[in-house]
This record gives sequence, structure tokens and C-alpha cells, in this order.
Amino acid sequence: MDTRKRGILMPVSSLPSAEGIGTLGAGAFSFIDFLKSSGMTVWQVLPLNPTNYGDSPYQSCCANALNYYFIDVELLREEGLLTGEEIQAADLCPDAGRVDYGVQFTRKVALLRKAFARFDRSEPSFTALVESGKYSDFALFMSLKGKFGHRAWEEWEEPYRTYSDDAAQKYAAENADDILFWQFTQHIFIKQWQALKAYAASSGIEIMGDIPLYLAYDSVEMWKYGDKLFQVDARRRPECVAGVPPDAFTDEGQLWGNPLYDWEKMKGDGYKWWSDRIDDCLNFFDILRIDHFRGFDRYYAVPYGSPDARKGEWRDGPKEELFKDKLDYKIVAEDLGVIDDGVRRLMKNVGYPGMKILEFAFDGTPDNEHKPSNFTSNCVCYTGTHDNMPLTQYIADLKEKELEVFKTDLAEECKKAGVRCDMSSCAAMCLTIIRLAFASCADTVIIPIWDILCLGGDARINLPATVSSLNWSRRFTAEDVGAFTASLIRSLAFNG
Repeated sequence: MDTRKRGILMPVSSLPSAEGIGTLGAGAFSFIDFLKSSGMTVWQVLPLNPTNYGDSPYQSCCANALNYYFIDVELLREEGLLTGEEIQAADLCPDAGRVDYGVQFTRKVALLRKAFARFDRSEPSFTALVESGKYSDFALFMSLKGKFGHRAWEEWEEPYRTYSDDAAQKYAAENADDILFWQFTQHIFIKQWQALKAYAASSGIEIMGDIPLYLAYDSVEMWKYGDKLFQVDARRRPECVAGVPPDAFTDEGQLWGNPLYDWEKMKGDGYKWWSDRIDDCLNFFDILRIDHFRGFDRYYAVPYGSPDARKGEWRDGPKEELFKDKLDYKIVAEDLGVIDDGVRRLMKNVGYPGMKILEFAFDGTPDNEHKPSNFTSNCVCYTGTHDNMPLTQYIADLKEKELEVFKTDLAEECKKAGVRCDMSSCAAMCLTIIRLAFASCADTVIIPIWDILCLGGDARINLPATVSSLNWSRRFTAEDVGAFTASLIRSLAFNG
């Protein structure tokens, strides 16, 4: 019996739709049909959290909230909460090739408010969600952001800038309708997601989700729980922030700027906040990828206010203690970046599969752990991730000597794996590497949709450590995920 997992990485935001961004509606259901017809069994998505400044799902304003931009308004029309005329007038899709987050922020939210005005608030599942209090912090935070012109919480006026129960309760009582609206967005997302996930399950498709290690400074958690969760001073200013040190790709390192967790405080209650977060994610996903997993062994701390990440230090994280009761969880550990013996020891002790990236493999180094011939089966093999240049463009950009080494290594790996090697063009080499991925011993193989399509640099999802309208905005068409592409994937995956 073939128990191997094969799948496609496709961000929800990139799905085909007429709403300016991928949604949980018809385009998502069609994508599941596409996966099934391709012979795939896994759909990997990026984090579902609401985005913040810069539009990155890895810089969210709330750890457990859900991205209301992904709500499908056509499904709301079918429920009688919106009209076709209202949706058409909103003009949510000025650019079919890119997400315009400004349009989502203004026009999409305005549509959702119209839907809420017609929504029956006595619906049992909605009242249960409100009574649970699960999204009450998020709803309060979003309402206050609206009150203060969507500025960061540190720019709010008192008594709200410094969280207090008394001020929060008074505001909530005076603004109950607006707070209910934000809880409504979570209710609708969950309703639409549950229908989509059930359809995926009935089609034999597992959904692999993604949990960012860090949160944005402008987040619910920092505002309300800053001194309990993070390394901050008396004014809740970070003492140090997250990043990674200089490497072969960046002379100044990457300064992410996220607040760092106070692991010693979290240890006091057995890392409950993190445990609850992981459990909550696995209520939404079948498999969970944890981003920047090496940060649980040691994390890089950069002094607050530094202009770059050159002057930082490595500090110990919770290591395997956080995961001691989660060893049987279906978790994938993103173990890329600066990998040392501590990370290798952590990976061995937890037993989760790590990630191998074929874009990193063909560099002339015999013991390169990303070479398929050096894999063990307990890994997830990718051609690249959302942070990589699309593979076809990466090959096209190689310098002459680098390309010679790349081709020599690729030919040798194909020979070892018995894979047909076509080097007639950059696209042909991309498809060869995809065949090699599927022929590897990896228990799971995930190919980004842009590599399946052999797209160039304009299809890149993210350029790390930059803020740009080109990040997180690339979208794909129904033709991209049509019958021809499904046939190509089946050929690459099963015929070699």
C-alpha cells in the first residue's frame, strides 16, 4: 500500500477567484478537485492568521484569529446576507494577477459589515462562539484599532494604550455592536472553513497548515499579555527582537523585529500558551508545519533599536521540553537556516520530519543534506518554499560556473535515482528536479504551484526581510490549475 504523501503548496490568498484574493469559496473547492485529479493527497497552505502592516501572514496581529479577507462573499450572497449588486459595486478585483490589500481593507470589510447587519445574531453556533470568549480579545483589539485610525496600540490614547480590565470592559459595553462584528468575521470564516475541510477529507486530501513562530509587536498578545509572554521592559518595549545573523545570502542578517518570548516565564505553567496554540491549529489542519523550528532550540536576539541583525546573540529556547507530550502529533518542523548540533539533537528527540529543499541541493558539495541521495525518509522534500526564488528563475540566474556545477550535480542525482534528466532549458531542468523530488525516498513531497508551472521571478511569493506590494500578492488563474496542469503533475509524480 502506497502511504506516501504528495502535495502542492498553494497559499489561500493565491487561489483563483473574482474577489481580488483567494477565498474559501468555489476556487478553493475547485482546487481540491484539481489536487485529486492530479493524484495528490496534501494541500499545503500558509498561515491563516490576519495580516498586518506589510501583508505578511508571518507578522500577524493575533495568534489565534483568522483572516477575514478569505471569507467568500458569494457564499454570503447565497445565504441572503449580501446582494449581487452590492458585490459587483464593491469591485473587489481591480487586478486579477495581484492581491490589492488596500481594496480588501476597505471594500471587503465594508461588505462584511453589510452582511453582519443582516445576520441573525441568535444563531446558536454564533452565540456559542461569543460565549466561549475565544475571539473576544481579537474583537476588542480590532475595534480599538478602528477607533484610533488603525494605528499601532502603542500610539493609542490612555486608558486604552495600557491594557486594564476596567477600561476594556467599559469600552466593550459601549461598543458591543462593533465587537460583535469582529466576532462575526471569525464565525463566518470557521463556518466556511469547516465546509471546505470536510470536502477535502471526502476527496482524500489532507490540509497542511502553517504556524508562525513569532507575532507582530502590534498584536493582541503584546498589548494585553506583553509582560507575561514576552521579554519586555516596564513600558512593554522589547529588550531584544527576532532575526537571523548574517549568512551567505545577507551581509547584515535579517532583522525581523518581532518580540521574543520569555521562555522562563512560560515554563512556569508548562508552556500552556504555546500548547494551546498548537492544539488549536490542529483543530483546523490535518498536519501542522511549524515555522523557524530551530528557534525552540536556540533563538537569535538582536538588541532593540539595532539597524540590522549583525549584533545579536544566540539564547536557549525551551528545546524538546515544550513538545514532550506532543511527540505523536502530525507536525513538520521547518529546520532551515543556521543548523547546528543543538537543532539536530532537538530534531532527533522530537522525531518530527524536517524539510529538504532541492533548490539548495546542487552546489558541488557531496555531503549536502538537501541532495536526495543524502536523505532519510523522515523528511518533507520541496523544490523550494514561499521564501525562495521560483526554481526556473533560480536556474536562469546562475552564473556560468555555478550552472556547470548545478548541472553536474543534477545529472549525478538523477542517475542515482533512475530519473530521466532533461537539461535542454531552465524549465526542463525545473521539471527534471520535480521528477527527482517525487522519486526520492522522502515520506512526503510538496511542490509549490509556481514550480509546477515553471514560472519566473514575477511569481515569487516573498522576498525575505523586505516590505513590498510584490510580497504575498501573487495570484493564479483557473487555467493555471486546469486539466493540463493536473495531467502534468500526474506524469511527473508517477511516471518519472
